[in-house]
Amino acid sequence: MRRITKLGLMLGVLAMICWTSVTAQNTEVEEILDREYGADMDEDKIMADIAKTNGIDPEKFNYEEWLAQQKEEIDEKDRAAAPSELDLALEAEGEKFEFQAEVSRLMDIIINSLYKTKEIFLRELISNASDALDKIRFMAIGDASALETKPDLELRIQANKDKNTLVIRDTGVGMDRNDMVNNLGTVAKSGTANFVDALAEGQDLSLIGQFGVGFYSIYLVADKVRVASKKNGAEQYVWESTADGVFTVVKDPRGDTLGRGTEITLYLKDGAKEFAKTDVLEGLVKRYSEFISFPIYLEKSYKEEVEVPVEEEEVESGTTEGDEDEEEEYEEVEVSDDVKTKKETITKTVWERVNTNVAIWSRPSSEITDEEYSNFYNAFTKDTVAPQSWIHFKAEGEMEFKSILYIPGEAPSDLYDTYYTKTAQLRLYVKKVLISDEFEELLPRYMNFIRGVVDSDDLPLNVSRETLQQHKLLKVMAKKLTRKVLEMLRRLASKGHTSEPDEAEEEEEDEEEGETKKVVDNEKYIKFWETFGKSIKLGVVEDMVNRAKLVKLLRFRSSLEGNNWTSLEGYLSRAKDWQKSIYYLAGESMEAVQKSPFVEKFKSKGLEVLFLVDSIDEYCIQQIPEFEGKKLQSISKEGLKFGDEDEKTVKSREKHYKEAFASLVEYLKILFKGKIKEVAISHRIESAPSVIVTGRYGHSANMERIMRTQSINDPAKYNALLAQKTMEINPRHPIVVELNRRLQEHGDDADGVLDTAWLLYDTALLESGFTHDDVPKFTSRVLNAMRSGLHLPNLDLHDEAEIAVEEDDEDEGEIIPEGTMPDLSQYTASVSDEL
Repeated sequence: MRRITKLGLMLGVLAMICWTSVTAQNTEVEEILDREYGADMDEDKIMADIAKTNGIDPEKFNYEEWLAQQKEEIDEKDRAAAPSELDLALEAEGEKFEFQAEVSRLMDIIINSLYKTKEIFLRELISNASDALDKIRFMAIGDASALETKPDLELRIQANKDKNTLVIRDTGVGMDRNDMVNNLGTVAKSGTANFVDALAEGQDLSLIGQFGVGFYSIYLVADKVRVASKKNGAEQYVWESTADGVFTVVKDPRGDTLGRGTEITLYLKDGAKEFAKTDVLEGLVKRYSEFISFPIYLEKSYKEEVEVPVEEEEVESGTTEGDEDEEEEYEEVEVSDDVKTKKETITKTVWERVNTNVAIWSRPSSEITDEEYSNFYNAFTKDTVAPQSWIHFKAEGEMEFKSILYIPGEAPSDLYDTYYTKTAQLRLYVKKVLISDEFEELLPRYMNFIRGVVDSDDLPLNVSRETLQQHKLLKVMAKKLTRKVLEMLRRLASKGHTSEPDEAEEEEEDEEEGETKKVVDNEKYIKFWETFGKSIKLGVVEDMVNRAKLVKLLRFRSSLEGNNWTSLEGYLSRAKDWQKSIYYLAGESMEAVQKSPFVEKFKSKGLEVLFLVDSIDEYCIQQIPEFEGKKLQSISKEGLKFGDEDEKTVKSREKHYKEAFASLVEYLKILFKGKIKEVAISHRIESAPSVIVTGRYGHSANMERIMRTQSINDPAKYNALLAQKTMEINPRHPIVVELNRRLQEHGDDADGVLDTAWLLYDTALLESGFTHDDVPKFTSRVLNAMRSGLHLPNLDLHDEAEIAVEEDDEDEGEIIPEGTMPDLSQYTASVSDEL
């Protein structure tokens, strides 16, 4: 039996039972040995247990080698737990500084007022690193040697889940001792309690858009922060603080480990362990810092299968019980007759660039192809459909910013279902760092379908979305963005393309509004209109400032264009010389308006009528009293006039008809009292005997229908909004002429006058697009008309047929006994006489 020391046995047993504390006393170890193996301690049994516990074949077990490995692991844990050289230096030699401002109040403001989500810290640190890289790049313009220590300008992010740390390293300008004391303490040292009070009271928070505030956001996720930095021509220093009112600065005992730049190490809080996960960090970088000019690398690990040679002993020994587990993990591969290998899974680490997308908005539009614009849209929106159009511009003046705005290829399915809660999906960047994509004021609500990016250098970076929402510069930006969207749509309507930049000044654009330019529709704009046209109509209703521009973007179908779309400008280009109005008719569907009796007269005169069949069309058209000097007139309302006839002739004809039909007009007015306001002679209808029109400023039949659906739970409200109706009769229609004759000759007792008058009202109401207010009576009148047409004496029901069923002849059907059928001879004779 091999002889081993008692200490060796102790260590072996400790390793076997996973005893990891290196501070255990020998007496404790002896107690464990006595408890497990007794005072004699059978060494063979102990070593067999050790081999079995570690999955090793006892025959191959080399105790001395295994014991040395266990000692090395314990020493490694000892070294990890022991204070590092840097820790000792910070404790013994570090200069301690006290924050002069009220740090606790400052931190409270940062956490509760400025930063609404913890993840913002990474955006701030990357932004600071980008600034540092910009500075060294600028210095290198005048002094090329500035980049000799670190030629590559980059950022690297490294997370350690085991240690719960996060390291962010850049090769920027770096800091020396004085820079650390001054820069990292800027906010804390920059003022007294007055500064903190000003922030707490909501003063102009752009004052705190400095390095200090962004840097201190790291305490949202970290208990302790350590910053190592090296500046050209200076020694490397380390700054450390736990945000307890004190920070420490010391010369780095490790020497120059950075070359140039800054390394920030965050010791994460227990509640922030998610930020040590690679996938979380990658998502945050792509969200907030996707377009930073410098490459951002993230350390990633992955598993890979490699082939390793099989040891000679392993080949010769064959399979044993201890090898069974290994056979499950490794697959033997025979490479040649002499060498055998097995597959083994190993973990590799690589540095992968995260921000692969390029901020193309910073390049001149003349250098960017349509394919690049389209690919950029698909990249940042994750939309698989190409955009319909876009506009790329740089705004100058009161504030400067660059932007690319896109019209998506397809509308979201819930675009109008969530209209009052959905905002335009614009990403606001400050120096290519994402601030937010949830701003409500960048574009008006009716433009919530627009996607795009906006990048400004004039806005403060280190404030929250809620604070920036009220910033005065944001209102200036919103006004310019709205103008550019309208310009993009105008160009799309006229040219079919909007990617070229707009060089005209805003004053020149205002001058263009006064000019009359024919808009030539094209397929691209028609596609936009059919996808997002309702948004333009909503804009006409909501945006009084830009209404004149939006009206020119409207499109309608008409009586002359059929299924094609026309603009108001296009309508006027086809109008008659004597035409004084733009005519329109609102209805439930294209079929309804095309067959409406109101349209017949206009067709015969060659006049075009716009068809409004969308539920929002009438709301929209009510906001446009006139267009280019022509009033908009509904052909189903009072006040309709044609300008193609001699006025004296028209008045003479009206006077004649009023006198000829005076008795009928008076009779109908009394009969329909409470249902209509007036009865008049019509000059607008052709084949129909009568129609119902509404007041010029009242609701149309179509609007009544819409309001009925909207106020279904409040009938009283609906009744209060009903329009005043006027019944117009056609003096040329034979039914009207005959009704008037009978009334004049026989009075209101004349045969068929009453029923015919009511049917005249019923048909006029339905043909004019109204919903009948008394369906049972209407049904009764129709049945009476059918009875009269069939010359039936009444509508009494006949006796029910009595059916005798014979039990034995079930399959022969039902037999109706003789004499049970109704006697139809009298009706047959009557019909024959009539014929």
